[in-house]
Amino acid sequence: MTHVQVIQRHAHLAGAVKLEFVKGREGKVAKAVLLAISNQHRGSGEDREEMATAIHWTLWAKQAEHAAAYLGKGSHVNIVGRLRNNIYQDNEGGDVYALTFTVDEIDYLDSRAEAEARRARDGAGDAPAATPNTPSSNSKARSGRQPAHA
Repeated sequence: MTHVQVIQRHAHLAGAVKLEFVKGREGKVAKAVLLAISNQHRGSGEDREEMATAIHWTLWAKQAEHAAAYLGKGSHVNIVGRLRNNIYQDNEGGDVYALTFTVDEIDYLDSRAEAEARRARDGAGDAPAATPNTPSSNSKARSGRQPAHA
């Protein structure tokens, strides 16, 4: 099946990252879903239009756990991922067609101070105890960058 690469630059999260643990091949695996919104501008002067693009992204494993720990509503991110046409059968045997967006790489663009201020403001409590020691994605990171606040 062919995948299409999708890039969403300078997006902000519309809400909290939703983390759950689902059954995987080797036991439970973390799955997180987030809604990222980015704006595009077309035209100039009085004819300038702004269009918002909202995408529900899915993250897996450690990448999902880190996103849930460090990102919240309003967090600023860059996302590179892939789009897949997903076809499956529901409980009644009917075909269900869906597009899924899966994150390959996510860059956290907020500084540590901005992230901590957001967590304090949103009532998320103290910063997570441990800083992740993995690159900003769990697959083929281009430069092995750490999140900006890590």
